[in-house]
Amino acid sequence: MDARQLSFRLLQVFRQVAQSGNITAASRLLHLTQPTVSLQLKKLSEIIGEPLFDYQQQKLQLTAAGELLYQAVLDIDERISEFNLQLHQQRSGSAGSLSLAVVNTAQYLLPQLLADFANQYPQVVINLHIGNRAHILSRFEQQQDHLYLFSHPPRGEYVQATPVVKNPLYLVAPKGHWASKQPQLNFSQLSAERFLLREPGSATRMTFDSWLSSQATELKQSMQMESNEAIRLSVNAGLGLALLSAHTLQGQQHLLSVLQVKGFPLSSHWYLVQHANKRLPQAAARLSAFISQQLAGWQDPLAQAPSS
Repeated sequence: MDARQLSFRLLQVFRQVAQSGNITAASRLLHLTQPTVSLQLKKLSEIIGEPLFDYQQQKLQLTAAGELLYQAVLDIDERISEFNLQLHQQRSGSAGSLSLAVVNTAQYLLPQLLADFANQYPQVVINLHIGNRAHILSRFEQQQDHLYLFSHPPRGEYVQATPVVKNPLYLVAPKGHWASKQPQLNFSQLSAERFLLREPGSATRMTFDSWLSSQATELKQSMQMESNEAIRLSVNAGLGLALLSAHTLQGQQHLLSVLQVKGFPLSSHWYLVQHANKRLPQAAARLSAFISQQLAGWQDPLAQAPSS
């Protein structure tokens, strides 16, 4: 048998005749003439190399080869039906795969969002990449992912950045620190303190450095660390003060003291970013809309938190 000579139309005619039991009924359902259907069956039988029907008591009966072909046709129909469903799901964004790259700090923001999204769209596969800002910027430049989450998005004509939620940055101290007992502080009162900072190039560090420059202020003591988790734990241990995102502190504020300092929290945002040259599949577009919708009503839990 030369399978290259088969066509969906031939198989459709065969299936209808097999199910109808006679050519006349099949012709009506297919909107074809009886001679045309008979010629189609003859051609198919020649391709297969075996007779497909026997005439028994004025009714067509499948031969052994016909039975095998009929089962194959049903399998093909089922696979095509599954393909149509999967294609519809992919086009609608309810199935498929996507790649999401986020900076380290976003690990405090995303888990619940991704869990909720996965529960709603279990057939969407998300490949998640987490790294420092330099690493995620490199992935963006190489167009390795569909979506990116930055608190300080890159610049350029190929950047499409949409703010999705505020990212206020608070000054925090160890529990019981003298500054935590002050209802209102000026930053100059903290000049003798050691500050724990993220590495140069991180969004939090850039925001803090920009604010210090605008105030013509320099830190007298500082220590650099490469993760917010290390900074948070070090503040808790009494190593120094730090500037941390409200999202990093959410659920952990009872372990630290949020300081009431004039000019703080510093204003910042999280941005969903995509490369203008990277096609966005429907699954990624759905995730983007889901994140924006879920974060639209976010309230800063520290906004009215009293200092301790």
